[in-house]
Amino acid sequence: MGTIYQGPPSLLQDLKVTVHKSSLVFPSQETEKRTLFLSNIDQVLNFDVETVHFFPSHKDFSPKIVADKLKNTLAKILVPYDFFAGRLKLNSETSRLEIDCNASGAGFVVASSEYTLDEIGDLVYPNPAFAQLVCKTSNFLKPDDQPLCIFQLTSFKCGGFAMGLSINHTTLDGLSFKHFLDNLAALGHNKPLAVTLSHDRHLLASRSPPHVTFPHPELVQLKIPIGQDSNPPVFVATQEDLAFNIFRLTSDNINSLKEKAKAASGVHPNARITGFNVVTAHIWQCKALSCDTGINMDRMSTILYAVDIRPRLNPPLPPSYAGNAVLTAYATATCKELNEGPFARLVEMVSEGARRMTDEYARSVIDWGELYKGFPHGEFLVSSWWRLGFDEVEYPWGRPRYSCPVVYHRKDIILLFPDLKEGGGSNSGVNVLVALPGNEMEKFQSLFQKFLA
Repeated sequence: MGTIYQGPPSLLQDLKVTVHKSSLVFPSQETEKRTLFLSNIDQVLNFDVETVHFFPSHKDFSPKIVADKLKNTLAKILVPYDFFAGRLKLNSETSRLEIDCNASGAGFVVASSEYTLDEIGDLVYPNPAFAQLVCKTSNFLKPDDQPLCIFQLTSFKCGGFAMGLSINHTTLDGLSFKHFLDNLAALGHNKPLAVTLSHDRHLLASRSPPHVTFPHPELVQLKIPIGQDSNPPVFVATQEDLAFNIFRLTSDNINSLKEKAKAASGVHPNARITGFNVVTAHIWQCKALSCDTGINMDRMSTILYAVDIRPRLNPPLPPSYAGNAVLTAYATATCKELNEGPFARLVEMVSEGARRMTDEYARSVIDWGELYKGFPHGEFLVSSWWRLGFDEVEYPWGRPRYSCPVVYHRKDIILLFPDLKEGGGSNSGVNVLVALPGNEMEKFQSLFQKFLA
């Protein structure tokens, strides 16, 4: 059976972090002054993504040595990743965001905590205090000169340390961020880049004229021009108190869900039975049926999830495309369908959402963004960090003990993380992070177990 992850009885609310030095790091070589075009996918992602990578102590790499080496390596990587040393600006003629690659520098912060890494507690359990291990762009040096990339190296009393990154999402998606980390590690080893970048974001420019060929119920039009709202939310934040739980699905649980789907797969041959699809279908059932909206089984529920479009375009994008090449797929069903199944049909709906993302559909989404400006729209989003492999990067000082985003609890976003107890590999289990009002959480927990049985 799936289990509720037993987190620590109490979380440190203050990691007692002291910042010792903040500076700008500039490219180690002169870079071309240029303006970087941002696609319509990039345009709506003007917010920061914060990640923390925890490392145990290393006999050859004290935190001081790591800080110096990391700073030097950052200067090197800002040559191929020149946009990270640039600044976001609004083109007054086109009303589009673009990056001024002007070598203004990336941020670098050195800090320390009064705790040991073990005293921080279970790293898998997302502690809001982890935000202290990342420097927010709005807090860095000058408020009117915000870097698109900031590193913070925080040392712990035991000799371990955390590498916190704040990255503006217009620059990279999850896959290209993993490539960035691979390249950072390679340069740290004094090796060539592990992944050669593909910089041409015009590959995802809209057509001229824009041509929307599909309905897009997964998108909602933005009322305010993008340039006038520098940080518009994808989902509207809620002020209500939320309970928070981690639900652990082992590899055996996932295999059981796959078998459950296969039982009726003959009737639903388009059900692509993968780990992600069965986990997503399972979560969809639990989330939709736990909503505090009475027992209206005719209510429609729409789930959103990301799809990498690199291999789906014609011709395909280079795998090393540096930018955002992810679009939002969707599936919609009534609560009655979600409650009664069969499970294979729900997996089939999730599969169809991804299958829908053809070259023409993706181009239609991009053109829709050119005409209307808007955001993904649904009941909730499944955001998967499950198999991005951030904790598999081999730095000179070793692999991270754990890598995770800084989590801000949201009822409309459910996060998937690798399960370290099973190694975090491609066949490992997954931790499902859920934040809901207390009464909905009780229903979710009951349904989570019920649909696994």
